[in-house]
Amino acid sequence: MAAFADRLIEGVRRTGSPLCVGLDPFADKIPSLFGSLRDDASGVLVKFGTSIIDIASKHAAVLKPQLGLYEQFGEMGYASARILTEYAKSKGMLVILDAKRGDIGTTAEGYARATLGPAPGFGADCVTVNPYMGKDTLSPFIAVAQRDQKGVAVLVRTSNPGAGDFQDLQVGGAPLWRRVAEMLSPETLALMGQSGWSSLMAVAGATYPDEARALREAMPNALLLVPGYGAQGASAADAVAGFVKGPKGREGGVVNSSRAVTYPPAARLAGTMGEWRNAVDAAMGAAAKELRAAIAA
Repeated sequence: MAAFADRLIEGVRRTGSPLCVGLDPFADKIPSLFGSLRDDASGVLVKFGTSIIDIASKHAAVLKPQLGLYEQFGEMGYASARILTEYAKSKGMLVILDAKRGDIGTTAEGYARATLGPAPGFGADCVTVNPYMGKDTLSPFIAVAQRDQKGVAVLVRTSNPGAGDFQDLQVGGAPLWRRVAEMLSPETLALMGQSGWSSLMAVAGATYPDEARALREAMPNALLLVPGYGAQGASAADAVAGFVKGPKGREGGVVNSSRAVTYPPAARLAGTMGEWRNAVDAAMGAAAKELRAAIAA
C-alpha cells in the first residue's frame, strides 16, 4: 500500500479539488426523512451517513467523521461510525477519523490501535491527535502510521475562536503553535511518501491564513488539514493559503467543510429524498468548484 500522503495527493489530483467532507451527525439537523433518532439511532445514523458518502465520493477524496458526535449516541453511535468508515473506504474515499486523541504511554497505544488499527479498531486512514500534552503523546500513532502506511493529523493552529487562549502564548519570542510546528517538523521525515509529502499532517484553521503561511514555512513537507471553511466563515482563498505550487495547481492538503455541505438550507427544506440528494449534491459540487478555482489561482 502506498503511503497515506501519496494516496491523499493522488485522490486530490484525481478529483481536481482539495475538498474534504466532514460527517457530523447533529441530532437537530438530520432531516426527518431518515427516520427518528429516538426510535432507531443506529439505523438513522447509518442511512444518513451512507447517503452523504454516496454523494461525497463524487466530489471529494476524503471524508472526516467527527467521532465525538457519534459517541453521544453510545455504543450504537460508535458502531455506526465504524460501519461508515468501512463504507467510505469501499467507495474509494480516504477516512480521517476526527477523534482528537492525546495521551501518553499504553493509553496512547490503545487509542492508536482503536483508531488506525484493523478490526476491532476503525481501520481509519488517518486520525487527529492533540499534541499539547507533549511530544510523547504522538509516538504510538507515528509508530502505527509507519507500520501500516497511515496518517496522523496533529492539531497545531486550530480554527476555533478560543484557539489563541493558549496557542498564541509567547514562548521564547514566538507563539506556542509555532513552537509546536517547529517541534513536529523533524518528525515529518519519518512518514515521508514518494510524492514528497509527509503523512504527518498539521491542522491549520482556515480562519487564520497568515498563520497557515507561517506554518508552511515551519513544516514544508507536511500536508495540511484545514477546518473552518464554509460555516465558520473562511473563504476558499483563505483555506488554501498554506498550499504551495504543484504540477496541477496549488496543493499541500485538504480543506474540510461539514455543515455547509451536509446541511445546506435547501436540504433542510427538502420534502423528498430526491430533493434532499439534489440539494446536498449541489452544495458539495459548489464547494468543490470553489476550492478547485482557489488552487488554480
